[in-house]
Amino acid sequence: SLLLREAAPTGAILTDVFGFSEVGREGSTVRFRANETEIGGIVDVRVAGDFPRGRQGGGSVHHIAFRAADDQSEFAMMKKLAENHGIGTTEQKDRNYFRSLYFREPGGVLFEIATDIPGFAVDEPVASLGQSLKLPPQYEPRRKDIEAVLPALAA
Repeated sequence: SLLLREAAPTGAILTDVFGFSEVGREGSTVRFRANETEIGGIVDVRVAGDFPRGRQGGGSVHHIAFRAADDQSEFAMMKKLAENHGIGTTEQKDRNYFRSLYFREPGGVLFEIATDIPGFAVDEPVASLGQSLKLPPQYEPRRKDIEAVLPALAA
């Protein structure tokens, strides 16, 4: 759920840019659903009036990520944001497994658009996904420190 001063500007982005549909209203909450997913894909926008704008920190959501099939789809979303809503994004960030753009929606929540490609099989075979810790190149020098603070997982 997003607690916002008003639902309409964020709802317009969810429907126009991300292809969500408004599927219900109850009290001050408007529910949006992604059209092509069965699991998840729900965003509730709750109008909270003069509720203070969120801040980053403990107990808050850092950002919400939305999928784009590929770079072309991602850039089409970026174009819609600029042309239809007057919102700019960051430059595309390469996150090794996907590429991302970031922007703040009208209520101040950080949204991410992340590509499905290249995917998690970029650095290991699909059959062995999740069997070992994979780190981006910039974190490899810190592998021992990172592994030391991770909890043990049962096999």
